[in-house]
Order: sequence, then structure tokens, then C-alpha cells
Amino acid sequence: MSGHSKWATTKHKKAVIDARRAKSFAKLIKNIEVAAKVGGPDPSGNPTLADAIQKAKKSSVPNDNIDRAVKRGGGLTGDSIDYQTIMYEGYGAGGVALLIECLTDNKNRAAAEVRTIMSRNGGTMGDPGSVAYNFSRKGVVSISKTDSLTEDDLLLAVLDAGAEEVIDRGGGFEVITDPSQLVEARSAVQAAGIDYDAAEAEFVPSVKIEVDVTTAQKVLGLVDALEDSDDVQNVFTNMDLSPEVAQALDALDE
Repeated sequence: MSGHSKWATTKHKKAVIDARRAKSFAKLIKNIEVAAKVGGPDPSGNPTLADAIQKAKKSSVPNDNIDRAVKRGGGLTGDSIDYQTIMYEGYGAGGVALLIECLTDNKNRAAAEVRTIMSRNGGTMGDPGSVAYNFSRKGVVSISKTDSLTEDDLLLAVLDAGAEEVIDRGGGFEVITDPSQLVEARSAVQAAGIDYDAAEAEFVPSVKIEVDVTTAQKVLGLVDALEDSDDVQNVFTNMDLSPEVAQALDALDE
């Protein structure tokens, strides 16, 4: 799940882990193909592609797979890449809002699958605009905490690069920018010698809902099910996990 209530389960059987890894690879490859199609196959002149490649490498996608995806997306292999981005809106347990971002070559299939997953996992679909008004498109640079990196250091590095704020997320920092300033902020982070985990445009909620452990489990189960779909690229929510709830969820997962 992307955004502020990001959550990753760690205790799964090997078969489940392998299946998730394969799906993650496929989605990262799809992002590379689309970026190469839109902005060309040269990452030095296509920052979106450069970031997509960087993210894939951080997730251990093999270089051969990345190279093939760049060539396919850039039209160098004769293959036709035709994906549509579609947003669906809905609600999970406790009235938590969901923005479901799909990247698909079959709109009807994606719509049917999202509706089925929502209905089977306690979610409800919303009308267009019923949820989206609460989210704004933002550039988000995610950075893991280290002993040598302080919030002030990071703020100093990105202050003149269009950063709106730096947020401490517990295990890491997020630099929030206007989407148009994302590349500049990411470059400023790199120039300061700071390693980053991801730099991408996300939908950030303006109003968040704090939830209890039971509600969080239900929402996370729904998000997991949605992210298992090949057509779903990202799920954004306005769920706010307090440190206490996050700790309780951690304990349940052990």
C-alpha cells in the first residue's frame, strides 16, 4: 500500500512470498515500460524512467528484465505497449477512503476484478469524486533513517529544491513536494549524499482517519487483496496508524 499508512507484512510462507515477489516485479516492469513509452528509452533524459529503473533495482529486479522493459516501452523491439491508467474510489472498514490506481491493458477486466475484490473483502465502491476530493497529488521522496541522518540535515538539503515539508514517519523520512518538483527534490537528496528508497508521485490525503487495531486489520486485508491484482498498481488510503496501533499489529504478526 502506498502513502502514509504504508504497511508490509513480513511473516508469510515461502510460496506466498515468491508469488508476491513475482507480482511486484511485474508491476515494476510495467512502470518502466510506460515511462519509456512516454518519455523515451534514455534514462538520462527521462527522469521518470530513471526513477522507475532505480526502484526496480532496489527491489532486486534482474538487469536483463529491466533492459528488456526499457526496449519494449521505447519501441525498440516492435512490441506494442498500450496501458491505461484508471482510478477507482471506495471505502474500507471504518469509512477509510481508498483510491485504487490501476494500470491495465483491459479496462473491463480491471473494473470487474476491483469490484469483486472490494465486495469479497468488506469494501464498497464509491462514485467518482466521492473520495478523490480528499487526496492531492504530491511528490514523495522516501528515505530510511540512519544514525548519521537528522531531520534538520534532510530539510537543509531539500529546502531550496521545492520541498514543502519533511515528515518523520518513525522508521524513515518523507520529503513532500509538488509533483513538478519531485525530480529536483530527489536530485537534491542525491547531491547531499543521502540514499533514498523511492521517489514517486503519490496521492496524499488532506484528512486522515485514525483507526483501532481491528479496523486496521480489515483495511490492510482489503489492501492486500487489491494489491494482489495484476492490474492494481497502487492503493492509497487516508488511514492513520498511531504508533500504538502499529506496534500492536507488529505483535500480532509475530
